[in-house]
Amino acid sequence: MKNREIKLMQGNEACVEGAIAAGMMFYAGYPITPSTEIAEICAQKLPLIGGKFIQMEDEIAGMAATIGGALSGLKAMTATSGPGFSLKQENIGYAALAEIPCVIVDVQRAGPSTGLPTAPSQGDIMQAKWGTHGDHPVIALSPSSVRETYDLTIKAFNLAEKYRTPVLLMLDEIVGHMREKIEIPHPEEIETYDRIKPEAGDENYKAYRVEEGDIVPKMAAFGEGFHFHVTGLMHDEFGFPSNDADVADKLLRRIMDKVSDNVDDIVIYEEEYMEDAEIMILAYGGTYRSARSAVKQARKMGIKVGLLKAITIWPFPEKKVKELTNQVRTILVPELNLGQYVLEVERVVAGKTEVVGLGKVNGEAITPDEILAKIKEVL
Repeated sequence: MKNREIKLMQGNEACVEGAIAAGMMFYAGYPITPSTEIAEICAQKLPLIGGKFIQMEDEIAGMAATIGGALSGLKAMTATSGPGFSLKQENIGYAALAEIPCVIVDVQRAGPSTGLPTAPSQGDIMQAKWGTHGDHPVIALSPSSVRETYDLTIKAFNLAEKYRTPVLLMLDEIVGHMREKIEIPHPEEIETYDRIKPEAGDENYKAYRVEEGDIVPKMAAFGEGFHFHVTGLMHDEFGFPSNDADVADKLLRRIMDKVSDNVDDIVIYEEEYMEDAEIMILAYGGTYRSARSAVKQARKMGIKVGLLKAITIWPFPEKKVKELTNQVRTILVPELNLGQYVLEVERVVAGKTEVVGLGKVNGEAITPDEILAKIKEVL
């Protein structure tokens, strides 16, 4: 294998490079700190490869245009931060119900409202899960490094295409603006997934019909000769609106099952030092880096502490957390909010072990020393 290209790269830049490597050919959005570099780099690079960039008038339109790009057959992405993520939510729900594959990047900043535009946060975690209304499928990934941002952007596109659903990439300002040395994989090393299309001339094609034994319908693009309808209403196999209770129930359960039945394929996590751990740190995103440093320091002091990194934050890594709950007496969840992911840990643990949160919302990162002090406190 020839040597890989080595670059000093920003997290937001790695997101664009990963998206292009995954096959992204359409970007629509509206600039907002701290995600603006993603739009800027897409504007620069997409035209050079025959792709399309469009800046819309606001975040709502940016999400709508991203849906349109995906329906035309292109792999599509948009990026934003907290306030814009809120504005996109109605159309994210539309994409979920209409089963439109796309990637939404949220480089989280301190809020609510305008908040601290250049400061890090992990305050959109529950919005990622429950932001749009109604029951809807959610896949959300959270990188903790520049290289992981590159890899998870590719993963986000693959999951979106495979399951015909919007996928959220939840960076935080720490990772988005961090610069690190990364090795760029060769194209032959990168695994990409393309949506399954109907065969040309299939006169029996229905946009939302699933084959026996499958749960994801084939997806034709507008302009390829197939007739179908797309709506945010409950719809039948043709895509036409339906008020039939059985049709609505079957549709909604199927789009939820696309994710819930495939958690083993979707959920990614990493564990370290868990062999003899009595205390477990569960961390994600930029905060993971401080948690890992704190765990290493605690280990040198003889404290039996381990680390679980949630890479897929939704669906929650429930199976693994339940397994580790039987081993440890305390789970510590550090995060840049006042307690969001810790609520899910408490739900899953169900009182079987102590769960302790460590939140911070002043616009500064949680330090290894702060986590180490909390570890000592719960001993």
